[in-house]
Amino acid sequence: MAKGPTAASAILGGEGPKFSELRKRLFFLIGALIIYRIGTFIPVPGIDPVALESFFEQMGSGSILSMFNMFSGGALERLSIFALGIMPYISASIIMQMMSVVVPSLAALKKEGEAGRRKITQYTRYGTVGLALFQSIAAASALQTQGVTLYTGPSFIFIAATTLVTGTMFLMWLGEQITERGIGNGISMIILAGIVAGLPAAIAGTAELVRTGEMASITAILMLLGGIAAIVFVTYMERAQRRITVNYARRQQGRKMFQAQSTHLPFKINMSGVIPPIFASSILMFPATIAQFFGQAADPNAAQRVLQTIGANLGPGQPVYVLLYAAMIVFFCFFYTALMYNSKDTADNLKKSGAFLPGIRPGAHTAEYIDRVLT
Repeated sequence: MAKGPTAASAILGGEGPKFSELRKRLFFLIGALIIYRIGTFIPVPGIDPVALESFFEQMGSGSILSMFNMFSGGALERLSIFALGIMPYISASIIMQMMSVVVPSLAALKKEGEAGRRKITQYTRYGTVGLALFQSIAAASALQTQGVTLYTGPSFIFIAATTLVTGTMFLMWLGEQITERGIGNGISMIILAGIVAGLPAAIAGTAELVRTGEMASITAILMLLGGIAAIVFVTYMERAQRRITVNYARRQQGRKMFQAQSTHLPFKINMSGVIPPIFASSILMFPATIAQFFGQAADPNAAQRVLQTIGANLGPGQPVYVLLYAAMIVFFCFFYTALMYNSKDTADNLKKSGAFLPGIRPGAHTAEYIDRVLT
């Protein structure tokens, strides 16, 4: 008697149209991430790899560049075509989201449905090109001052900037393709792939420290448990909701009588998501990166000494960095939530549908209550 197919064989063998579609999407995701990882090893033309390696060794593991390098999957320390990563696109997306609330013309576009969304997406792409171009020119100019290039002058800046901008735009396109034809959000998958790429080396390094006795075994175990606890806590907070009870009064429409009903409005506890820390880190990275690129010199002048001080204080783990980072996250949490969620529209929609919050008057009082809950 033949045995029925197992769940694993159904997925791998493509039993049924749903499994076949899942397999195609999974293979597309894997193929796209492989292309991304290959790109992180293709260097920008004109870079001296030996001098570049020496430069990053001088920076140390606690510098702002090492943090940016982690998000790029090691592409920055190799100065690959994907060195800028996907951050210009993320920054442009956040800026466009905020502008679509405060700029009337963009707010009108946002209400036009799919056509308006495509137009805003196009504007976001233009913004990505602008940010990537600015960052690539600044990076190319800084690399020349550090002596890590094989040749200098406008020709290097042009070639390096063109290569870096093209790499960022390709990653943006690849992320959109993953979202459409793969699994999950493409941009998030690219960021995840970049971070995960550094895990094997980090695990191997930790194991070597334990083996040589430089790190106690209990310390490594506590680090592992702390990481697991952080994942559990973040997952819980992302799924947590604050539910506001909503009552519908008894009403009649035509010949039909609708009885009084009770439901709820689900609001995420973390309404702003990951936008505040991303935006805060982007703002802090800019002056720190400029300071570390242009402030390095054997015999620094007054301006370079100021840049060195800024770079030293804005490095990850420094007290000034931690305080500014925490304060900016809190600020952007309130700011982004207030900007992106209109409690007045929600209150008006509830009033029009005959709904009300228990103990709260409809209209302005409801809007104030919802706003107080969210912030």
